[in-house]
Amino acid sequence: MTTPLEPQKHFHEELARLKQSLVELSADAEEAVGKAVESLLERDDAKAQAVIQGDRTINRLESGVEEQAFQLIALHQPMARDLRLLFAAIQIVKDLERVGDHAVNIAQSAERLAGYPHIVPEPEIVEMARLARRMLADALSAFVKGDAGLARDVCRRDDAVDALNDSVFRILLTHMMEDQRVIGSGMELLLVSRNLERVADLATNVAEDVVFLMEGRTIKHHAEDERPPAGATA
Repeated sequence: MTTPLEPQKHFHEELARLKQSLVELSADAEEAVGKAVESLLERDDAKAQAVIQGDRTINRLESGVEEQAFQLIALHQPMARDLRLLFAAIQIVKDLERVGDHAVNIAQSAERLAGYPHIVPEPEIVEMARLARRMLADALSAFVKGDAGLARDVCRRDDAVDALNDSVFRILLTHMMEDQRVIGSGMELLLVSRNLERVADLATNVAEDVVFLMEGRTIKHHAEDERPPAGATA
């Protein structure tokens, strides 16, 4: 005999599995970004190819997580916060798939750069990748834990990545003005920097979704001056 609590228990078990699937997808996307940057710095064509081929796995996981979320909505008809959480998950999974696309873009730039002079502004690129990956991991952690404070912290970090992107632009522009032979490689590296900045933007999108989920308010990227409404609770 089914008790009234059993469907609710089943729903929350399925919800926990959905969150775990999102964490796994995020980890794969984050790892793809790291490997793509490594392929660039190490001039490793095999590693770049692995990132490009691995995008199929990310796309497959994205479809699976999205289907999980829609099934939960259809079968359990959740209300209020649970419904908002599922819609947030659907948006987040799309953002994670786009992170995978940006990793592929970086890997493809790495392949094209194999024959060019080595002018990578390594410290800036490495730091951008580190910050963007950490933002992504923390944004997903904020979603799983329902931590609006951590989500807001992720939003604030986006400025640091933007500043590094500006720094890379200035460094590369200087190189290209001094030596026209490096214009091709410089343009590719500008694309790499832009893709890393977009990864950070997507992590910020996820964090903003968490704030909306937990506080019921929409914030913009620069959220450091935002404050939760009085009486808001997790």
